[in-house]
Amino acid sequence: VQLQASGGGSVQAGGSLRLSCTASRRTFNNYATGWFRQAPGKEREFVAAISWSGYNTYYADSAKGRFTISRDPAKTTFYLQMDNLTPEDSGVYYCAAEEGITTPQGLGMILPKDYWGQGTLVTVSS
Repeated sequence: VQLQASGGGSVQAGGSLRLSCTASRRTFNNYATGWFRQAPGKEREFVAAISWSGYNTYYADSAKGRFTISRDPAKTTFYLQMDNLTPEDSGVYYCAAEEGITTPQGLGMILPKDYWGQGTLVTVSS
């Protein structure tokens, strides 16, 4: 397993959740890593991404101001802190990376093919 996501759950609107994704350093050294989500009946969409260094981040408009992506100093785990959640944020959240994509902006412009975590379910009730 090269990407492993956790941390989903059920919350009421306005609540918070923190997702975690553990990445194999050997495989993902220097790659950007990020989060995507898929709601029932909808296409998978980009949420946020972070550079391997942790210094650069990029967010979808829907996530700006509410979500924060970060990485631990050891660079093996990255997080998505989600605050002020709404029912529209419900879905399965996946962590992902793509070979050769090193910038968060680059990851945000594609649907990765190479590496996906198993997905973690987020349910926000009104």
